[in-house]
Amino acid sequence: MKKIIVNGPCKLKGEVIISGAKNAAVAILPATLLINGKCHLENVPNISDIRAYYEILESLGAKIDYISDNEVIIDNSNVNSAIASYELTSKFRASYYLLGALLGKFDKVQISLPGGCNLGARPIDQHIKAFEKLGATVEVKNGNVYASRTNRLKGNNIFLDVVSVGATINAILAATLADGNTIIENCAKEPHVVDLANFLNSMGANIKGAGTDTIKITGVDTLTQKSSYSIIPDQIEAGTFMVAAAATCGDVVIKNCIPKHLEPITSKLIEAGASIEEGNSSIRVKMSDRPKAFSIKTMPYPGFPTDMQPQMCVLLAICNGTGIIVESIWESRFQYTDELAKMGADISAHGSTAIIKGVDKLYNAPVYSHDLRAGAAMVIAGLIAEGKTEVYNIEHILRGYENIVEKFKKLGANIEYIDDEALQGDKNA
Repeated sequence: MKKIIVNGPCKLKGEVIISGAKNAAVAILPATLLINGKCHLENVPNISDIRAYYEILESLGAKIDYISDNEVIIDNSNVNSAIASYELTSKFRASYYLLGALLGKFDKVQISLPGGCNLGARPIDQHIKAFEKLGATVEVKNGNVYASRTNRLKGNNIFLDVVSVGATINAILAATLADGNTIIENCAKEPHVVDLANFLNSMGANIKGAGTDTIKITGVDTLTQKSSYSIIPDQIEAGTFMVAAAATCGDVVIKNCIPKHLEPITSKLIEAGASIEEGNSSIRVKMSDRPKAFSIKTMPYPGFPTDMQPQMCVLLAICNGTGIIVESIWESRFQYTDELAKMGADISAHGSTAIIKGVDKLYNAPVYSHDLRAGAAMVIAGLIAEGKTEVYNIEHILRGYENIVEKFKKLGANIEYIDDEALQGDKNA
């Protein structure tokens, strides 16, 4: 069994370098399928979701040269399949971006419904709506999504009924090589949506308005690599280390980040009493006292990110007063609060609202990682708790954080990664 063991409490101090954005990379990797020839990517995070995507691309016929842990050259010249198996796509949610990308090149596409964190119902109806507006026929049956077209996709007006990052990205992918003009309204504005558009534009696409409510795409006949592309830094990883610094009353400089992307997190940390210093590509977080209570409501970007609310809940668990979290994105995101309760947190979670009454201390306990961001929250809780905290089901954490144990160690944390199965294998060798 794999687990992370944290011996707390500690005060984090030092510098940490943020990796490439997971949410951008999982959109850009399938986007490479739209390119004729090779594509050179830099600052790609070395995490399990990305390694799974490499495996999918190779199963479709791509050739990947691994220059380093964070740099690859992908050659899709010989991609000859538009069928992605359940065994591969079920590992993570973002595998559904294959639909939009493959529809840009193939007449018939089949992928199994994606997996990922259990955060409640996550329908793909808006994705399907976008594909159908562009002229595709889509059917979901027996756990698979079948999409087909009789001719090249044709540009059209698409209005998304809800602000959806996934549907916005899939609509962009499908419309990039479509015939004519596409206007997508009520778009998601997240940084990784903008990064995908910037990537495609650097390869010859004509996409305008990414980062606003309306994106306009003029379809092009082909995309070709013009230069290498570097993926943006990970907003959520940076935010996680910011919260960890504040929760441990530490002093940490977060490097290779984009402070503009972190403003919702920064404002709440300042409200909690942290000192924040911004550089061009860095943020320093210092905390000297017990955090003050605050409240958050998750919203689409530029609102407070849902992927940061579990980490913020840990900070509120030791605050002076009572804080409130309202979750407006995912219906089952408070599962992790039971784990924090094991450590002494006073949390009452009902429906979309959690009320957190700050306690003086958290205490060690074996805890379970319900999803990617909840897993990161458990690690932060372990950093501030008295004694040894064991975090289980850490496969979720490894999906989204590159070298998380090593990075915390460099900041002074007493933390280690344990793989009992590997240890047992060594004993039997």
